[in-house]
Amino acid sequence: MVDDPSNGPAPAPKLDTSVPQTARIWNYLLGGKDNYAVDREVGDQIRDAFPEMAQNARLSRDFLARAVRHLAGPAGVRQFLDIGTGLPTADNTHEVAQAVAPEARIVYVDNDPLVLVHARALLTSTPQGVTDYLDADLRDPESIVREAGRTLDFSQPVALMLMGILGHIAADDDAAGIVGRLLERLPSGSYLALYDGADTSPGVVEAARIWNESANPQYHLRSPQRISRFFDGLDLVEPGVVPVNRWRPEPDQAQLPESDQYCGVGRKP
Repeated sequence: MVDDPSNGPAPAPKLDTSVPQTARIWNYLLGGKDNYAVDREVGDQIRDAFPEMAQNARLSRDFLARAVRHLAGPAGVRQFLDIGTGLPTADNTHEVAQAVAPEARIVYVDNDPLVLVHARALLTSTPQGVTDYLDADLRDPESIVREAGRTLDFSQPVALMLMGILGHIAADDDAAGIVGRLLERLPSGSYLALYDGADTSPGVVEAARIWNESANPQYHLRSPQRISRFFDGLDLVEPGVVPVNRWRPEPDQAQLPESDQYCGVGRKP
């Protein structure tokens, strides 16, 4: 982490443990411990309605790791802007990227108080690289780019990571507008990597309904075609927009049924 002592100590974040929170529910589904009873209750309801949900969460995390390895490896990217970080777990973006390229620079962005607490405590860096964290909202891309510019060089390619976050923006035009405003600040040779939940089975639709009855913020599924539109104007990396366990999978994942999480990686010309 990189801290600016001139700003003084940050105020203690306010945790509301009475309302289920997206990052904590996802942490529970991934088998983590950074969650509360209200989060586990919703998570259990979701798993009862859609038993594959926990597996979908793990497969999505595995896609993130494969995408980062590709970007830091063959694609040669050395800068990552990961918005909607979620709670730290295994194979975080900085760990994967810096295992391939120790000089990689990573900026995480989230605005969940518990994520902020754990990001400060857990996110570290190689001596050659940098890992930083911003407390900011996806809906304010200009502020994100401005603050991230203290760590990242926006004259060089950046990998924009939007993992499971655009579903929190209800309207397609609003979500696409945010993606466009972020990408327009990135130079040629930058990449967009994302996944989001798709409305491809009755089970995942029911799981989203249960989620939205209780959790904050709500989550909006999209069709694979609607998810694909976020890559308009980009050169899609093979195999295109596919279920997360069909994007350059390990052999054991390729044998699993298709996930309801759809993903892709695209390069800015």
